[in-house]
Amino acid sequence: MIDSASWAQRLGGDTFLAQTCFRVHAVIRSAGTAVPTLLTWDDINEIVAAHRLEPPRMRLSRAGEAVPATAYSVLRTNRRGVSWYQPQPAEFHARLAEGASLVIDAIDQIHPSVREAAAGLERFFRTPVQANAYASWTAEEGFGTHWDDHDVVVLQLEGSKRWKIYGPTRQAPAWRDVEAPEAPTGEPIEDIVLSAGDALYLPRGWWHAVSADQGTASLHLTFGLATQTGAEFLGWLCDDLRASATVRSDVPRFSTPEERSDYLGAVRKEVLAALEDPAVLDRWERSLDTTHPGRPRLSLPYLTTVPPEPGITVQGTVPRSRVDHDAETVTFSGAGREWIFAPPAAPLLRRLADGHPVTLGDLAAESGLTIGQCAEVVSALVGGQAAAVIGATR
Repeated sequence: MIDSASWAQRLGGDTFLAQTCFRVHAVIRSAGTAVPTLLTWDDINEIVAAHRLEPPRMRLSRAGEAVPATAYSVLRTNRRGVSWYQPQPAEFHARLAEGASLVIDAIDQIHPSVREAAAGLERFFRTPVQANAYASWTAEEGFGTHWDDHDVVVLQLEGSKRWKIYGPTRQAPAWRDVEAPEAPTGEPIEDIVLSAGDALYLPRGWWHAVSADQGTASLHLTFGLATQTGAEFLGWLCDDLRASATVRSDVPRFSTPEERSDYLGAVRKEVLAALEDPAVLDRWERSLDTTHPGRPRLSLPYLTTVPPEPGITVQGTVPRSRVDHDAETVTFSGAGREWIFAPPAAPLLRRLADGHPVTLGDLAAESGLTIGQCAEVVSALVGGQAAAVIGATR
């Protein structure tokens, strides 16, 4: 399992966040450490066989263009009229051998090991993360020279892959922008080969071209980090200002010039006052963390409450939950809700917030609460979609 501590160690912890993040690319060599077994070729084979993943969720790409699904799949229709594209192994293999790359978007949603790694990275960067899988077999560039509108952390799992990095041509380009970056000219600023276990951090807007030109099949994961720009902050601030009657009032579209000017002055005063609050960014970041739904999952067979059994294993499902406590209470915030408990619950809540699976028995031993009390706390969080039962031993 790659958790937030593992990612921090691999990337460089606080030094990375202070000196590299959002600024420059970074190559992190494995230095002889074990290659994480997050995803294997057997896993890929099983995922393609067992899931109805159609374009664009699963796709083949060649020279920057999507390969038509009909070139490697057959349209099937069952007796209820449901249709889907079923991959045909021989044609699938042929397209890959010709130079196409295989992409599976959001593979963290369907593969547990990748899901846990994505959650760990989310805790480190404090922003939502989506993981995509990429597999290539030839020196042909499946996507051409391109840039992404979000930062990425790349983890090479199998084989090797060449990355030509050109850097940005527009400062902080965004997915909703007023103009597109110009294509880079000249030679790349760096030409590197990632081997199994190596990682790469690439800020958004940095042009790059990727190919499997080392003579081996290549498999890597790209973890995309959701951007949190000034536009997102101002959008939140606008919503936060709805507490003001001035902001909620109708714009005086049919009033005199003087009245319109007075209105703008009143709105300006409200906005400036909000921006002058030294805690406004902290409040925004807390809102990002505690309102995000996280990675909810069912807790079957338990529909209403979690039974007080020591062998039941539970896990927090909101990677950026917050635990705050004072002398009288402890508050767990996540998935858009808050729960207030007595102070003895603090160790249990912090244990759930770290995202590691834990049994009710271990929670009781670590917190000093009874099994029944632990079950009550966990039941409340399960009911609010901030935790889940993931297993049980009798």
